[in-house]
Amino acid sequence: MIEPDIEQLCRRDSETAGHVRDILDRVGDKWSMLVISLLEHGPRRYGSLASDIPGISQRMLTVTLQRLERDGLVTRTSFPEIPPRVEYALSSLGETLKEPIGALARWAYQYKDEFAASRDRYDEARA
Repeated sequence: MIEPDIEQLCRRDSETAGHVRDILDRVGDKWSMLVISLLEHGPRRYGSLASDIPGISQRMLTVTLQRLERDGLVTRTSFPEIPPRVEYALSSLGETLKEPIGALARWAYQYKDEFAASRDRYDEARA
């Protein structure tokens, strides 16, 4: 399969550009990336996700999970138990994000010190 040149497609077709931007906005926001990263190791319950994502509010986690489910990246399974149990997992489409998000996370970790040094130099020059 020949990969399309995304830049050229987006320049010629504003609808394609809009779809690509929308998908990248969804996948690239900080909460979605963290949720996807946690789910790559298997299904998780809401409380487990909430405790493993520092700084996320209950509302933001709920909204993020709903958006990821709507976009077909996450599945939500309710179990008929008392008390009710719900698990979230990556869908088959969501599984395709494991490699690129993992690569981006490894890159960020590898270069975190360089980012910090660059920010410090920038801030010192502006002070």
